[in-house]
Amino acid sequence: MSNLFVDCWGSGVPVVLVHGSLATGADEWQAQRPLADEGFRLLVPDRRGYGRSPAAQGEDFLADADDVAKLMGEGAHLVGHSYGGLAVLFAAARRPDATLSLTLLEPATFTLGQHHQAARTLVTEVRRLWDEDLPDEDWVIRFLQAIGSDPDVLSPELIAAAVQLAPVFRMGRPMWETELPLPALKSAAFAKLVVSGGHSAGFDLMCDELAERIGASRMAIEGAGHEIQFTGGPLNEALLTLWRSLL
Repeated sequence: MSNLFVDCWGSGVPVVLVHGSLATGADEWQAQRPLADEGFRLLVPDRRGYGRSPAAQGEDFLADADDVAKLMGEGAHLVGHSYGGLAVLFAAARRPDATLSLTLLEPATFTLGQHHQAARTLVTEVRRLWDEDLPDEDWVIRFLQAIGSDPDVLSPELIAAAVQLAPVFRMGRPMWETELPLPALKSAAFAKLVVSGGHSAGFDLMCDELAERIGASRMAIEGAGHEIQFTGGPLNEALLTLWRSLL
């Protein structure tokens, strides 16, 4: 078993919810807690370098994929947001027989959509910020704005936590330096869903290409920008519809 810190909510069919950057698992998935009352056991890890999990010099979605693969046990639904979307994407490719379904919320698949200007602009801005020498607080605000998270609607506590976590992200494995396991996911039999937040043409294009190349269903859930899980009910309904269709 992994030595990650993992919150467990509810009982029933396992679901692994994997957070993105600059937040812990409980911070990102509170709005999904009602799913624990619907016959699902929600496993909510803090990725390495975050929260109460082991320290890390920088985050690494390939190492995270190993951790997620261990958490899946004999079978689990996988849900990943942003950088955490890369972790579950690789975990599903490594353990297709144990993947009940795969849901990706604006995953950081920054090698996709690059034949369109909007996606190129998004990736260029994030890559420029990656190496920019700014104080962590200023960098976090600029980064959140670049990916479509409005700092003005996030709580001061979440912003302060993000600033503390910024060094882990800024020293991590870049999202654009990997070959995605798209053929393996395309050939896998489990259900796949790719969700965007309807706020960014760049993310929409990346999600469109990802869904096409892995054979996933595609939807947009608007209202919370990049933080799609903060919509609560609309995302929860989509997840329940998917999971229950597979029973």
